[in-house]
Amino acid sequence: MSRTINRVELLGRVRADPELRHTQGGTAVVQLRLATDRRNGDGETQTDWHTVVCWAKQAEAVDEYVRTGERVYVAGRLQQQSWETDEGERRSRIEVHAHEVIFLGSANGNGQGNGRKADGDQPF
Repeated sequence: MSRTINRVELLGRVRADPELRHTQGGTAVVQLRLATDRRNGDGETQTDWHTVVCWAKQAEAVDEYVRTGERVYVAGRLQQQSWETDEGERRSRIEVHAHEVIFLGSANGNGQGNGRKADGDQPF
């Protein structure tokens, strides 16, 4: 069997406060919208948007310490979610399921979460 790798690392800014919710089984889950910037061929900055999903204790820590505008480092894996709308249309999106989140705080270094780390409960 050939080896495959599904790993992604992001360093970006949170674009909305996380909202903690729980699954029917009681597991905490939170989604983050993370923005990363890149330069295109013309030297202009373009922003890519990522949906990051955190589970269990990691989700609770992210909900407690991360706020809009703060920088975070995320390591995880890509996972495609597919569903059908009420109108019968097939939709899908790719999410980053976090294994590790490091809270880097605000741009001026005064963020409450500076250097805090939240490891995920989900293995790769």
